[in-house]
Amino acid sequence: MKIFVKYPVLAVLSIVAVLFVLFQCKTDKHQPINEDLSAVKSEIAKNNASFEKQINELIVLVSKNTDEKTIQRKFEELRITYKKMEWAVEYFLPNSARFINGPALSEIEMDEHTELEPEGLQVLEELFYPYTPENKEESIRFLKKLINKSNTIKTNFQAISISKDQVFDAARQEIFRISSLGISSFDTPISGTFLKEMPYSLEAVQLTLQQISTDQSKDKALKSINAAIQSAIVALKKNTDRNTFDYVNFIPDHLNTISSLLLEFKKQENIPDIEVTTALSKNAATFFSKNAFNPNAFIPGKEFAFSDEKAALGKKLFSDKILSNSNNRSCATCHNPEKAFTDGLAKSMSLDHAELQRNTPSLNYAGFQHGQFWDMRKDDLEGQSSDVISNKEEMHGDLNVILGKINQDPMYLPAFKKIYNTPKAETWQLQNVLATYIRSLAKFNSNFDRYMNGNRSAMTENQKQGFNLFVGKAQCALCHFIPLFNGTVPPNFKKTEQEVLGTAVNGENKMFDQDLGRGKFHETVAALQHSFKTPTLRNISKTAPYMHNGGYKTLKEVMNFYNKGGGKGFGFKVDNQTLSDSPLQLTDQETDKIIDFMGALDDH
Repeated sequence: MKIFVKYPVLAVLSIVAVLFVLFQCKTDKHQPINEDLSAVKSEIAKNNASFEKQINELIVLVSKNTDEKTIQRKFEELRITYKKMEWAVEYFLPNSARFINGPALSEIEMDEHTELEPEGLQVLEELFYPYTPENKEESIRFLKKLINKSNTIKTNFQAISISKDQVFDAARQEIFRISSLGISSFDTPISGTFLKEMPYSLEAVQLTLQQISTDQSKDKALKSINAAIQSAIVALKKNTDRNTFDYVNFIPDHLNTISSLLLEFKKQENIPDIEVTTALSKNAATFFSKNAFNPNAFIPGKEFAFSDEKAALGKKLFSDKILSNSNNRSCATCHNPEKAFTDGLAKSMSLDHAELQRNTPSLNYAGFQHGQFWDMRKDDLEGQSSDVISNKEEMHGDLNVILGKINQDPMYLPAFKKIYNTPKAETWQLQNVLATYIRSLAKFNSNFDRYMNGNRSAMTENQKQGFNLFVGKAQCALCHFIPLFNGTVPPNFKKTEQEVLGTAVNGENKMFDQDLGRGKFHETVAALQHSFKTPTLRNISKTAPYMHNGGYKTLKEVMNFYNKGGGKGFGFKVDNQTLSDSPLQLTDQETDKIIDFMGALDDH
């Protein structure tokens, strides 16, 4: 379940989308000027026409009080039609896509502290599963809104120009979307029909690649891609039960194979890279390839770009007590490398050895999040570092005083001069080297990564079963997205989610924790009250105790909390809980296997 940051006012979404895509779609100097992609646009138009027709048919069925099963069957057909053009809508019209198939939760305008009503297919899913006559008027209202979105698709794709490099990039993103959101039932959390839908998404990619291919790839990469996609579809049709599907082998056997072959297709077709910095490297064969993720997609500006020299300097400063007011505490005091850069305490300790409000979060993989601290009050690691240093209870440092010391230091000053080519160190540079070091902590070398990269002995049988439960029955991957296992949403990784879980004071789950989290900064936004960032599960076995308050001593306690349906499952009044309150019905043995799997996420 998700809450996303709202885009600009709906009335201008279409205009903005057209202008944005028109700007992006300028012919690349490497692209043939006369390329004909009319077949691609024609296929999108055909599917959108079917989409609108099916919406109108659903309106008629609902108006006539048709039985639930017929409505659900027609709705599933509608979703399949969207899946046939999802690759294009999500890429070229991301603003519209959010309101067509986004989470059934409020869209939030942070600057204005307001909420927008959710709409689209996921809202309709909640109305149709189950469907009762009481939902009739609401269902028709949201179906009519969906017709407006279909018209937006039609208008925009008539106006914009698309290029071969963009179409390829969009198709590639769709494979990664399937490998993360699709396979976790992100957009079908109630009906669970995602395994039935995935073949249509794959076939849409297959057709699109055929439409942009030339003789350069037809008997080479394209032929292999076609075979790989058909093989994946066969596997999907053998088992559509979300609770028993073999996710742990389907990803490396099929989805990784397809995404790897796409790079061969790109090479054979001589398709250039899209010149936009993205979190996932343009040359990453899979989610699990070495250096698949680019930390520069999460920096505040080009001058903050990652370098090994910055990381090395940041590492020295990270362990230097020069950053604190009394030279008695360093960053490493509370972020111990042996404990995945946490401190092992329930809550952080102040300079006066008093317990603070929250648990010390791990810094591993913190570089792949938009929003730092549990309450996401800082956008990036640069802001996070200065906030901690200047906090009176944490380090009580003065950045100007610290810079004065650094600029007189015979080791630090030459290092800053060399890296930044300035006569002395500046505040933003100090922030940047510390942030760069933290960005360097993501290793991606766990047993899980090794397994996904082809080492089938890297995980135990229990861990493999645990991963299948993690994705399937336990629905953990709905919020902890593969492969980062945090709340940064794939496949473009431009947003990091927060969740409202209804967390208790401790693992006994008898009293609701009143910490407002992100809601402290948005008091009038009901959806954000008691919301917290979704952290990574990588290295989770090293970071006990758990949750924002450190109240859960073991992963067993955490799993028990989720198994019962979060705070609402324990009887707390949490009207805005984003976590489903339906019990997961996990057995003790299944819970143990999930915990065992999470151990496979530890870096080496």
